[in-house]
Amino acid sequence: MTAQPDTSTHPFSLDRPASKQEAENFCSALSGTMEALLSVIEMETDLVRAGKLKEAGELQADKARLIHEYTRGMMSAKDHAVALGNLAPAATQSLRRQHGEFQPVLRINLAVLATAREVTNNIVTSVAKAVGAKNATAPTTYGRTGASPNGPQSAQGIA
Repeated sequence: MTAQPDTSTHPFSLDRPASKQEAENFCSALSGTMEALLSVIEMETDLVRAGKLKEAGELQADKARLIHEYTRGMMSAKDHAVALGNLAPAATQSLRRQHGEFQPVLRINLAVLATAREVTNNIVTSVAKAVGAKNATAPTTYGRTGASPNGPQSAQGIA
């Protein structure tokens, strides 16, 4: 006995479609998942560009769920490409076209996120260096009592 995947929480079945209706339903459901993911990605991109990182972070759970569904659906579509193409050629072609249009939007989102990450890293590094430079201004020669100077100390905080 083999374990069957739980499809109750997903919009489409992983089984090979056996009829035109099943193939069209699969393509329609995968298209809907792609549209929902595209919407979330566009919102995230706009929020990050506007500097609203907290709000963008709140989209992460939906984005992760939709990415999982999309990836699962695309793998299933790849596995059953011949059946889908034979049973629902127009829906399959539409799905391919939509997938092709989706890729540039995803690249833009990834570029915006990478830029935001780089800016954040630069800010954190600059602040850490500034705080560390404050500690580096202490003299490194022997003190009045003839004691050796303390070694380098880590920053004690920004405030």
